[in-house]
Amino acid sequence: MLPADHRLTRPTSFRRAVKAGRRSGARTLVTHLALSEERADGQLVGFVVSKAVGNAVVRNRVKRRLRHAARERLALLPAGALLVVRAQPAAATASYQELVADLDRCLDRSLRTIAVGSGQVEQR
Repeated sequence: MLPADHRLTRPTSFRRAVKAGRRSGARTLVTHLALSEERADGQLVGFVVSKAVGNAVVRNRVKRRLRHAARERLALLPAGALLVVRAQPAAATASYQELVADLDRCLDRSLRTIAVGSGQVEQR
């Protein structure tokens, strides 16, 4: 379970992450990652799973899987990060491993573009 102090619950924070954040998409999900100036001490993660994904049972299963995957990746996010994970309809039939792979791919792309944008380019 995602700890309560890492949950994104305010609609204004969701809007800020979606509008100002770096968008990255995959077959099963889309992520929006933004850095918040007001909250520089931790990371917040929120989830959007619409009725297009499936009935309530399917949506809740997808949310549980995404919460579990996001909890394991909190340490990868920079301080003050606002992450919104939006499930696509394909998430309903995807395995946990597929969801994790898509989340990792999206986070990697978003984190790279944020690092480049802030001047923190990694040397490889």
